[in-house]
Amino acid sequence: MTDAPTAKKAATKRDSLPIVLRRNISDTVLASVETLGRLVALAFEAVRGAITDLLSGKFQWRETLQQSWYLITVTAIPAVLMAVPFGVVVSVQVGNLIHQLGADSLFGAAGGLGVIQQGAPLATGLLLGGAGTATIAADLGARTIREEIDALRTMGISPVHRLVIPRLVAMLFVAPLLNILIIFVGVLAGYAVATGVQEVTPGSYWATFGAFSTLTDVVISIGKAVVFGFLVVVIGCQRGLEARGGPRGVADGVNASVVLSVVAIAVVNVGMTQLLSMFYPTKVA
Repeated sequence: MTDAPTAKKAATKRDSLPIVLRRNISDTVLASVETLGRLVALAFEAVRGAITDLLSGKFQWRETLQQSWYLITVTAIPAVLMAVPFGVVVSVQVGNLIHQLGADSLFGAAGGLGVIQQGAPLATGLLLGGAGTATIAADLGARTIREEIDALRTMGISPVHRLVIPRLVAMLFVAPLLNILIIFVGVLAGYAVATGVQEVTPGSYWATFGAFSTLTDVVISIGKAVVFGFLVVVIGCQRGLEARGGPRGVADGVNASVVLSVVAIAVVNVGMTQLLSMFYPTKVA
């Protein structure tokens, strides 16, 4: 038989468990909303600052070119290696279904739409979110823990204008180029599989490709890639500027930036796909 203090303590623990859970959930939700608010504020400040710097002639062109070249060097070869499986998988999976339905003439349409509308912008966003965002978060995080960011503020130099804006513009410049490269390689890979393995005639492939894949699809694909690039660069900069706790904090910031980038790309892609399907449905050119 338990005594009264022990029973009272056990009851207190049982009663406190729901309270602790509610507190943890509320703290997590509040922290998430605060983080989103800081991301939006940083995005607005960076966009406004970029326009101001361009108009006033204070834009950091050299830093932007360096960041653009670095992003191209770390993403170009992985983009090609990533585009080939995209094109092959779309051609094989969709092609088998089309072959069973007896509509072999639609191979080009299926491969083109799959790569252009979904594969290319997603691959672009994931590459930029993996290689680009991690690099940006690590660079700015290291500068933060070395107190370089505080030193810039002390000297009256805005870290957003000096560091964030060049990386933002570089990402927005590289994203469309990377997207076009992935479209080109992915479509060629799908064409090679369709004509070489699935015995589709080249004329039939390109005829249906041109009938269903229009310039609007390419513009939408490039637009989605730009939006994904904007998301990942803002997330990487925000995580880097808020790094705390030494090297461990930098590592946590890099990890958080990559995870948040992938989640943001997935969520935004679903929303954009639904909206575009409503206003720009697929139709024969």
